[in-house]
Amino acid sequence: MSINDNILIKIRDMKHSLTPVEKLVAEYVLENLEEIPHLSIKNLAQQAKTSDASVLRFCKTMGYTGYRSFIVSISASLGSMEEETRDQYTDIQPGDELPVIISNISRNNIKSIEDTLSVINKNEIARAVKMLRQSNRIAFFGIGASGLVGIDAEQKFSRINKMCHTYTDGHSQLTAATLLEKGDVAIFISNSGNTIEILDALDIAKKNGACIIAITKYNKSGLADRANIVLSISTPEVTIRSGAMGSRIAMLTVIDILFAGVASAEYKSVKKYLTKTHNIIASKQRK
Repeated sequence: MSINDNILIKIRDMKHSLTPVEKLVAEYVLENLEEIPHLSIKNLAQQAKTSDASVLRFCKTMGYTGYRSFIVSISASLGSMEEETRDQYTDIQPGDELPVIISNISRNNIKSIEDTLSVINKNEIARAVKMLRQSNRIAFFGIGASGLVGIDAEQKFSRINKMCHTYTDGHSQLTAATLLEKGDVAIFISNSGNTIEILDALDIAKKNGACIIAITKYNKSGLADRANIVLSISTPEVTIRSGAMGSRIAMLTVIDILFAGVASAEYKSVKKYLTKTHNIIASKQRK
């Protein structure tokens, strides 16, 4: 179950990776939200120009056991519609004044985190924390902005004496994946979930028995399909102007959650490492 379940965000993020028939249902739902709670499955199928079975399949794709639970979730999400409309993502515009930029970027980052809480599954987080605690070593894989998230993760987990490293280019990723074994954890970070280099390394790591954790956008993708554990994020990149700002913030938040989960669960044993690393850095800052 998601931490702050919001079906509207799930449909928005998943829409472009649905089958053509499921996409018809998704588009009709998003365009006619107010009437959806009052429609039977047959009525919705007729309005979306599809079948009852297709509507039910769409509901299951979105993570619901049936049509009734889907409708209940829609009704609950409608309550936050006014706030959602007021707080949309804002792209970079030519000539924006600095105060506008400060406000827009701050709101975008806040919304990225809030929307991620609507799609990330707390049970998957618990499974990921458990695997990280049991791991012999941890390998982070990411390219571009996702690679920067991996570097941040390595810095954090190194502080609690976890054997880990980040690989940010295709060749080193293939080499690292080849050397992974059962008992190791490989965390693949990719917003799209379809980066070729990431998928190539994933296939090798999985074949070697490593546990695969994916941090990726909430949609259907090669990465989400092949991972053992999927930690979803929600951050639409508005256009090419905004780059990977939203996804980076969301991914960094997921890394922070995993780190805090492991550190909290093992606090008695890792406290000494946190203290040592804090003290050595603090001593250098005083000089």
